[in-house]
Amino acid sequence: MNPYLDIALRSLAVYAFMLIAIRLTGKKELSQLNTIDVVLILLISNAVQNAMVGNNTSLLGGLAAAAVLFILNYILKKITFKNKKLRDFIFQHPEILIHDGKLNFDKLSHLGITDEELKEAMREHGVEHYKDVKLAIFEVDGNISIITGTKDLKQTHFKRKKVHKSLGLNM
Repeated sequence: MNPYLDIALRSLAVYAFMLIAIRLTGKKELSQLNTIDVVLILLISNAVQNAMVGNNTSLLGGLAAAAVLFILNYILKKITFKNKKLRDFIFQHPEILIHDGKLNFDKLSHLGITDEELKEAMREHGVEHYKDVKLAIFEVDGNISIITGTKDLKQTHFKRKKVHKSLGLNM
């Protein structure tokens, strides 16, 4: 087999595996990476490097693998734009945390959003009580949007911080 075709096929397999693995592990907010996530990504990239290029450690082999990854990424973006089922599988969706003042405890628990984080987001939006929130939405980028329905609605952004559970430190 052509060595560059071999690199292309290996890169395709690794790309598909990583895409599915990240989606199935439920990672909600890649923009909010903590130290553990960064270490994992670095180690995975090192672990799969040989799986993509095999024994070919030449510059051309590395460029071929990188080119395949860029092409796959471009094609996948085009396909997901046209295919709703695939788009729904790959991309996250906003989650409603509060609707008409009622908290969705199951969703909050599932997403690991604490009461303190939700109250902080509300304060950022100038809201004091849950009952005043028409909608609180956990956005795919990690932001929590608050809609009150009042005329003095403030446009602010609350970026969720990762909290290290054992130390209680913000990361």
